[in-house]
Amino acid sequence: ITLITLDVHARDVVQTLIDQKAEGPGSFLWAQQLRFAWDPYQKDIDIAITDFRTKYSYEWVGNQARLVITPLTDRCYITLTQSLKLIMGGSPAGPAGTGKTETVKDLGRALGMWVVVTNCTDQMKYTDCAKIFKGLCQGGLWGCFDEFNRITLPVLSVVAQQVQSINDAKRANVGEFEFLGEPGVHLNPVCGYFITMNPGYAGRQELPENLKALFRPCA
Repeated sequence: ITLITLDVHARDVVQTLIDQKAEGPGSFLWAQQLRFAWDPYQKDIDIAITDFRTKYSYEWVGNQARLVITPLTDRCYITLTQSLKLIMGGSPAGPAGTGKTETVKDLGRALGMWVVVTNCTDQMKYTDCAKIFKGLCQGGLWGCFDEFNRITLPVLSVVAQQVQSINDAKRANVGEFEFLGEPGVHLNPVCGYFITMNPGYAGRQELPENLKALFRPCA
């Protein structure tokens, strides 16, 4: 089923390139697709979408079904991969059941990346969040925090500092960094974090500005 799903999408992409007379590999119509290429010299898979580049992560996540890829999925992929390129987090927002978490998981599957989903509650303490972030950094995983704005405001303020310290370490391109006063935390730079939120529900916080600035929103 997965092969057929991806094959149908590939067929539609080729048809669109023909219909809209894409000039060559420099065309944005081509650049906006998630593209895989085998590098015979390094014996590895190069993945590209717009100007984001990465290697395949080879994480076996089971033979699971993939999402049907729509123009909106493509647009989410571009925003989320650009977030990673800018060393930020991604923040898909929208009503319940619209596929925010599934889209993050599906992008992870495409890149061979293990995605850990955490359902957030108002019981979460900043130490709980710190443990998860530390695990993501050391394992080179993606974390998806569902309903992130259910966490209480004082905790979210501390989480902003945690995310900022990881971002700073990624920008500095270091192998180890100090996290919440603990030195020597290993950093695998492919780690990423995404938050999903249901806006306008009762009992949800508005994110503090210092935290909002670390995530790229994606409707």
